[in-house]
Amino acid sequence: MLSAAVSFLLTAGGVAVAGLRAYRRRYLSATRWFAVALLPAGLYLTGLFPLASTIGRAFTDWAAKLVLDPRVWAGIVLLGVSAVLLVATRWAGRRGTAVEAAPTRPAATGPTPERPAVAPAAKASRNQAGGKPAGGKQAGGRQEDGLGDFADIEEILRKRGI
Repeated sequence: MLSAAVSFLLTAGGVAVAGLRAYRRRYLSATRWFAVALLPAGLYLTGLFPLASTIGRAFTDWAAKLVLDPRVWAGIVLLGVSAVLLVATRWAGRRGTAVEAAPTRPAATGPTPERPAVAPAAKASRNQAGGKPAGGKQAGGRQEDGLGDFADIEEILRKRGI
């Protein structure tokens, strides 16, 4: 009987807070408060309070054994070692140091030939049409093709043979 009174008082208090939140036009917060307020009454009506009591007693018994029983400490050590191993393998897999995660790639077979940024056919058709190239000449004698910002990326790709 006491658990019924407590659960319904908690529900009523939560509904009151939800009503105040809705009055202040905070509807999302009011809906959350209302959802949480329904939990105590729902737990009581479904009969889950005795289950919670049983779980609480079982947890208390386990905690008392934790201090005195060496078997429990051995289990905690095993759980800790397991957690450390799982985290370490996850970290090593992300770093690429794991043996199975390192694929071997063949090395490039010599220097790659220089390729123009614009195909020769496109340059010829643009020149025949009377159009000017996209940019003028740079100080180094190279033609500006609008990809000046990508020169360092282009150099890295050339070094890797891509």
